[in-house]
Amino acid sequence: MENGSLKKWRFQGNKNLTTSSGFTVRGVLNSLIENLNVNDPRPTIPLGNGDPSAFPCFRTAIEAEDAIVDAVRSAKYNHYSPTAGLLPARRAVAEYLNRDLPYKLSPDDVFLTLGCIQAIEAILTSLKHPGANILLPRPGFPYYESLAAHIHLEVKHFDLLPEKGWEVDLDAVEALVDENTVAMVIINPGNPCGSVYTRQHLQKIAETARNLGILVIADEVYEHLAFGSTPYVPMGVFGSIVPVVTLGSISKRWIVPGWRLGWVVTSDPNGILLKTVIIDSIKGFLNISSDPITFIQGALPQILDKTKEDFYSKIIDILRKDADIGYDKIAEIPCITCSKKPEGGMFMMVKLNVSLLEGINDDMDFVLQLAKEESVIVLPGIAVGMKNWLRVTFAIDPSMLEEGLERMKSFCQRHAKKQ
Repeated sequence: MENGSLKKWRFQGNKNLTTSSGFTVRGVLNSLIENLNVNDPRPTIPLGNGDPSAFPCFRTAIEAEDAIVDAVRSAKYNHYSPTAGLLPARRAVAEYLNRDLPYKLSPDDVFLTLGCIQAIEAILTSLKHPGANILLPRPGFPYYESLAAHIHLEVKHFDLLPEKGWEVDLDAVEALVDENTVAMVIINPGNPCGSVYTRQHLQKIAETARNLGILVIADEVYEHLAFGSTPYVPMGVFGSIVPVVTLGSISKRWIVPGWRLGWVVTSDPNGILLKTVIIDSIKGFLNISSDPITFIQGALPQILDKTKEDFYSKIIDILRKDADIGYDKIAEIPCITCSKKPEGGMFMMVKLNVSLLEGINDDMDFVLQLAKEESVIVLPGIAVGMKNWLRVTFAIDPSMLEEGLERMKSFCQRHAKKQ
């Protein structure tokens, strides 16, 4: 009895949590890290996750750092946050987004969250009702699937088309919708595809969603990180066609994912989200969840208003250079192909032809052996819904990116089938 071995305990872990979160980006990356060869003297090259903040060339803007220091030293932000966030911060987000919209958002359209992850939680939980389903892109960001499983929201997948620059297969969307479908998610600029949608394609998405009577959830956490020939256009531009809920944060554009400040923004000049109680549901969710850090909210107006254009252009220039390096180096590897050079974001999806390799069965096997033999971390496509593809992060120091892809090339040459 002393060690409890004969006692029947009345508690046990929630198995739903282990199943719904079982195959996440973080979980897969952790397993790859565990597979590294600790005796390899070379530095590990992280081509698996989108956090360039570790590299000096991606350091955030001095104006953002100063804003945080000013907010902390002001002693004005040591209190709890109101439910939707501090009014000056919400107003600042509205004004920031209004630069690209044909109508004006107000602070009442903005809800601040603990990063974009909580923004996803807020809108998916707000849409959940018995029998409801949501349409997600494949490939996509797997946290949507994990959260949907956790809250028992059914998921259906529509494909993104690599031969069309990873555009949404709108015919598939129309075929998937039933009377219980509530929304579709788009990620633009794309994670994991590096795509940037044209204005014309976004309008078609809006018109399709309107005709189907569903909401568009626009994940724009990589907003403005577009460096190709297609300019970034926010989905909120089409809010008069269909209600749009935009999810965003300062994590990517300012290279500060650890600051954990995001937002849910409703672009809905026709007031449909108010009538359907979505607004009240978002508020209800935020009433029972954690708030973003108050002093970062206090710094937000200064961050959004004072960051100089040369910081943005520097980040874009590095990402463009990295995308070029990644695309060109991948082209040198026979068993891996990239159908289109990335135009935005921090990732590219590349197709893996395992039939050209000896002793490698699939993408998961490939990345495990790559980690062990070359100390290079790459995410298997299965983690984002695409078996025998790879998601490669190019948002790292350019010289390290070159080295990482050279190691991948050597790995593929070593495992190539003999002709």
